[in-house]
Amino acid sequence: MRSLRRIIGLSVLCACLLGPAAIAAAAPQYVALGDSYSSGVGTRVFYEESGGCMRSPDAYPPKIASARGYSLSFQACSGAKTTDVNSKQLGTLSSSSALVTITIGGNDAGFSEVLVSCALYYFTCQGSIEQADGFIKNKLPALLDTTYGDIRAKAPNAHVVVLGYPHLFTAEGKTCNVNFLTSEHEKELNHTADILAGVISARAAAHGYAFVDPRNAFLPHEVCSSVEWLNGQSLPLSESYHPNVKGQEDFTSLIEAVLP
Repeated sequence: MRSLRRIIGLSVLCACLLGPAAIAAAAPQYVALGDSYSSGVGTRVFYEESGGCMRSPDAYPPKIASARGYSLSFQACSGAKTTDVNSKQLGTLSSSSALVTITIGGNDAGFSEVLVSCALYYFTCQGSIEQADGFIKNKLPALLDTTYGDIRAKAPNAHVVVLGYPHLFTAEGKTCNVNFLTSEHEKELNHTADILAGVISARAAAHGYAFVDPRNAFLPHEVCSSVEWLNGQSLPLSESYHPNVKGQEDFTSLIEAVLP
């Protein structure tokens, strides 16, 4: 009996000495990479210390980490391109990383600039769309391969989930914002999103990564729909055409559905 008490006492002492830091260190690591769709732009609430990266507590990475008991390394940053991920976001990846998520490619294709062109300057819109389509088809695959390869090299044991982008606009091109976007251009921009999804999903599959496609889930919830999961033209402008809190909640559900 005395030996049993001693064992219990030592166990309690060890737990006290280890403390919360050791418990946190034991949690599996989750590294969230990517651009504004992963950082949480559109939710309007951000961690002060995240600065221009605009990381939100309402974005899907903190929600998944909390629900699944991960230790989160939140690296996603507004405006990020593939080269930014490669040079600035991979530092916390390691052989012990358990989960990696990423959205990337939209900024490489200049999608934000295309939206600005179409919203403000009608006559340059079609040319901007065609230029983005060409970049996605011809140049983006190699950029994605480099980023996806770098992730695997640094996190060889991680389950990697690549999240795509939803359609921004309704299938019929319903307009409700005060700008120069036309129904036809909105349909063209949705087609650009389809091209982007095809390239991203193909490159993700080539690297053995899970691809999560949000287009169907967002179908009744695009800009100008009755229940929007995406902001339309907003103030500040940086919040425009990004998932709102409901959109991030759906991202969370879609990603959790493919986790082991």
